[in-house]
Amino acid sequence: QVQLVESGGGLVQAGGPLRLSCAGSGRTFSNYAMGWFRQAPGKEREFVAAISRTGGSTYYAAPVQGQFTISRDNAKSTVYLQMNSLKPEDTAVYYCAASLAWRVVRVHEYAYWGQGTQVTVSS
Repeated sequence: QVQLVESGGGLVQAGGPLRLSCAGSGRTFSNYAMGWFRQAPGKEREFVAAISRTGGSTYYAAPVQGQFTISRDNAKSTVYLQMNSLKPEDTAVYYCAASLAWRVVRVHEYAYWGQGTQVTVSS
């Protein structure tokens, strides 16, 4: 089992930055590739970004490429999502998730999930 807890969400004005954190516990954090997903009201949960076990490789969904940056600190068992130039359409609940597979983007390919953190971008 891997327990994941997100933090850092909140209300931000359009154009502003926000950094999300996801702290892991339980099984060895570095065994897992980590991903961020988001779910807006009335929409399906969608892939945002992923990072490999060592942090040496990253992968982004097209809409956030160049705007968001995923990183991890295995010594702290934490993965981050730096979000810049936020737009109202980035408003969603953001989830982190853990997978034994790399470069996977579908919800069912991630075994462990956090509870989510709300990000609201005002115009």
